[in-house]
Amino acid sequence: MTTTPWEQVRDESLAAMTTTERAEYDAAAVEAEARMDLADLVYNARTGAGLSQAELARRAGTSQSVISAIENGAQAPGGVMLARIAHALGGTLVIAPAAA
Repeated sequence: MTTTPWEQVRDESLAAMTTTERAEYDAAAVEAEARMDLADLVYNARTGAGLSQAELARRAGTSQSVISAIENGAQAPGGVMLARIAHALGGTLVIAPAAA
């Protein structure tokens, strides 16, 4: 049995996509990366503050399951929820351009 490297399979799949399919794929990839970036941000801020998911949820006025879903990337929080989480952690929500 031979195996095919993942990179080769990915490259072949991307090359076979139509322009529309590739645009949809790229948009989904950006969304997935943003979800994981937010997941890391919330997790690191929560654990850095020494809080459990349940305590952060209580302070933010939501449920532990919502915090869990955010931290595992299953749910992308909106601006209001991010602001509530930031406030619950004693901070504020700031959106700034990425450093070059």
